[in-house]
Amino acid sequence: MLPQQRLELAVDIAREAGEKIVAARNGQAFNQQLKNGQELVTDVDVAVDTLIGERLEASLPGEQRLSEELAPDREVMSTAESLWVIDPIDGTVNFAHGLRHVAVSIAWVSEGKTRLGVVHAPFLGETYTALYGQGAWCNGKPIHASRTGNLQRCLVATGFPYRRDSRPPLMRRLMAVLEHCQDVRRNGSAALDLCDVACGRLDAYYESVSPWDFAAGVLIAREAGARTGHLYPCPKGIPEDLYGENILVSAPEIHAELGDLLRAADANELRYD
Repeated sequence: MLPQQRLELAVDIAREAGEKIVAARNGQAFNQQLKNGQELVTDVDVAVDTLIGERLEASLPGEQRLSEELAPDREVMSTAESLWVIDPIDGTVNFAHGLRHVAVSIAWVSEGKTRLGVVHAPFLGETYTALYGQGAWCNGKPIHASRTGNLQRCLVATGFPYRRDSRPPLMRRLMAVLEHCQDVRRNGSAALDLCDVACGRLDAYYESVSPWDFAAGVLIAREAGARTGHLYPCPKGIPEDLYGENILVSAPEIHAELGDLLRAADANELRYD
């Protein structure tokens, strides 16, 4: 199946998944529990993950999947020649609380490179797509990242881990951004933060996340003209497109400066009077 055909399939699956998510929210027909004692998951996450897996298996039997709920074994990242990377509901807490920043994220990775990405936001009526080397779109219209070169005027998004003991070191980064940039947004969906960078609503995004959170969104941002990368070197054996630690995605001209700012915060080199 050609990449364009795979993209069309992924869009169709994502929209069907979105319909299921909206129906569950409207009917309040879902249960909640904590995964690993701290991360919220609903039975809708599992049901949507099942739907996506069944649709992909029916059209592309035998192709491997990495998904948050049903196939979370990350070993496939370094072994699979063809891999679907799926987050059935990115923004589960938002979904459970009735907020609109909720997305279905589907990416296809071949030979370690993300070849297509779909991020569908059913409550916002937006479907973001990208094909490797061919551009990015929202609802079929081309999108382009911010071209700002002024860090002080940048609107920056980030997020925080569920583990509260992991948060204090990140406060130094947050303080640095608040001191040197226009402001910060924390919307609760990495996939949609990346899409907001892709269409210029946000100027930058940084965070450490799981592969399924960002695989589709980072391709969409890159194809829209954003610069993508990591604050620190990636380990060998894991494709950079699937390594979610310390990612930084931004308007091209501020990427280096913002990266320096965040690394200085990590090293506790910044001082505030």
